[in-house]
Amino acid sequence: MIAMKRCAQLVGLVGAVALCAPAFAQLAQNATSTVSPSAPPPEWSGEAGASGHPLMTAEAIRAAAGNFRQCLEGLWPQAQKRHVTRATYDALTRDLTPDLRIMDLLDNQPEFTKSFWDYLDVLVNEDRIARGREMLAQHRATFDAVEKAYGVDRHILAAIWGVESNYGTLGGERPVLRSTATLACVGRRQPYFREEFLSTLEILQRGDVKPERLIGSWAGAFGPTQFMPTTFKRFAVDFDGDGRRDVVDSVADVMASTANNLKRDGWVTGASWGYEVVVPANFDFMLADRAQNHTVAEWARLGITRPNNQRFPRTDEQAYLLIPAGVQGPGFLMLQNFRVIMKYNPAEAYALAIGHLADRLRGGEAFAQAWPRYERVLSRSERLELQQLLAQHGYDLGEPDGQLGRKTRSAIRDYQAKNGQIPDGFATVAILEKLRGR
Repeated sequence: MIAMKRCAQLVGLVGAVALCAPAFAQLAQNATSTVSPSAPPPEWSGEAGASGHPLMTAEAIRAAAGNFRQCLEGLWPQAQKRHVTRATYDALTRDLTPDLRIMDLLDNQPEFTKSFWDYLDVLVNEDRIARGREMLAQHRATFDAVEKAYGVDRHILAAIWGVESNYGTLGGERPVLRSTATLACVGRRQPYFREEFLSTLEILQRGDVKPERLIGSWAGAFGPTQFMPTTFKRFAVDFDGDGRRDVVDSVADVMASTANNLKRDGWVTGASWGYEVVVPANFDFMLADRAQNHTVAEWARLGITRPNNQRFPRTDEQAYLLIPAGVQGPGFLMLQNFRVIMKYNPAEAYALAIGHLADRLRGGEAFAQAWPRYERVLSRSERLELQQLLAQHGYDLGEPDGQLGRKTRSAIRDYQAKNGQIPDGFATVAILEKLRGR
């Protein structure tokens, strides 16, 4: 995943389900991090992007690549305004060439069919739990200090570390400067990435991260908790006092910077991210919406309980109800801290993985209720078709994108209610078949 609001930004960049809802950032990163360091990087396919954007045609990509040097020179005045010296600019950009392989990744539209439960299986497993506990013990003094300074739960910080990079073992392999320079001059999101490129130059000018250590994902996210360059500027701190904000090699700076991000986004010290809950079959599923925020006590009066008759620790907390697998799977009451995690990466599957891994790291149990693993998850083309069919039925979903977000779930609930079904908003093969009129 890519940190600090980056998933929302990158959804627009790549249109790839793998990066956001259902938020498989780590899985996408794994897929692009398996190339041997000694193997030559794959070349650009030479094909136009799947988005159909005029800047993503093969001809436009080639033309922009041919203009790469002129584009970089045109960015120099903006770099100068940020106190990047001409000597630094020339030294860093003189030998840069565009990494056009990124164009295939920028417009990648994978048939990514992972479900919430498959995603959690990958990211919240026994190996990652064991390794996380080892890291918490190994860096206990650092976590003590960071927790005291920022009030952010150490287990959440460790979970982000584990999900984003498997505790620093998966962080990408591309030079951030080259990636952001490429995207600043080629492709359909140049204005956005110009800011990332210029911010990368500032990082290198200041000397916060050594050039050879500033490597990351194709989109420019770097470090164990995957900061984008612009977010580094906003949240990175020098917690170890060595004069550099090193979010790559200093565990103290990494954890403190991540905690600073969460705190400034509204983290509530001492509170949970949420609770697994049991949703009765006769529940009014129209209430399962992020806009429906009620106290835990109010949810309890509506019939929401915790598994095994556990008590809610604080019934005055505000929460919304998430039922990612509908009536067939577990429900979750999501508190303020869940919303904060979603600011770090606004995808519910990601935030749920962070919260659950954090609970497991502190000794909690696996979810008590089973997922409907018997349900076949819709492919991306099927999700697109479902959205298109719902639009034909008069539902306003915006541009169909294959991502089953809030509007799509709301439309499914309404369609289910009108057709005598439990309106749980779960996109199944049966719903698609009904929409097809079969």
